[in-house]
Amino acid sequence: MIAQEHKIVAKQIEMLQTDITAFVGFDGMGNLYYTKNNVFYKKNNQELWQYKNVSLGKITKVDFQNQLKILLFYENFNTIILLDNQLNETQKINFSENTTPIVVLATGIASQNRLWIYNSLTQEVGLFDFLKNTYKTITPPLRGNLKHYESDFNTFRWIDDKLNWYSCDVFGKITTQGKVADYDQIQFISNQEVVFSKNGQLFLQDLNKDTIYTIENVNKSFKNFYYKDQILSIFTNQEITNYKIPIP
Repeated sequence: MIAQEHKIVAKQIEMLQTDITAFVGFDGMGNLYYTKNNVFYKKNNQELWQYKNVSLGKITKVDFQNQLKILLFYENFNTIILLDNQLNETQKINFSENTTPIVVLATGIASQNRLWIYNSLTQEVGLFDFLKNTYKTITPPLRGNLKHYESDFNTFRWIDDKLNWYSCDVFGKITTQGKVADYDQIQFISNQEVVFSKNGQLFLQDLNKDTIYTIENVNKSFKNFYYKDQILSIFTNQEITNYKIPIP
């Protein structure tokens, strides 16, 4: 038997010349987020903003889903910085100073002035209220190690070291989403779909249809990629190329 080959043909729509270290993504207003020499930047056609904190070392994670409350995570110092939309620091949270022992391995902005926190000491997911400075665990210890994670206001999603995909809501209910293909880089794009790369090739996996699509007509010499609203952005050393990709 010969398996049917599933393809998605991407259409290039824009190419941007860049001089950056790491591409983070675009927001709904078209602002570009990136880092260069461990400085965090936000840029559009009119303005450029930056945030620099050399004392905290390398930026491990950026969450800009709430453009008025941008999160920077500095894992080596167990610290989260919150910024406003002009990248002014509004809050610094050092979890090493918290009354509850917390070593943050994963984090993101949650709803109602809270942060998702995966505490590596207990292997539990919790919610930290950054206005009240309170922490509440919402799950039992998770099995396996976190290989990849993402979050939005209401959901924390992760893939473990056996490629199992799970999600957790703000009430602590854990749902098994399925098993993803082996990957080098990956991004969740819906509750049942991921875009991932393997050996320089990009794919879309639909767990609901049990189908993997090869994404064709894209630059294969990329450092990372970002997907939002059917636009796939691919970052190389010199440029960001945006492609329109139809989701089957």
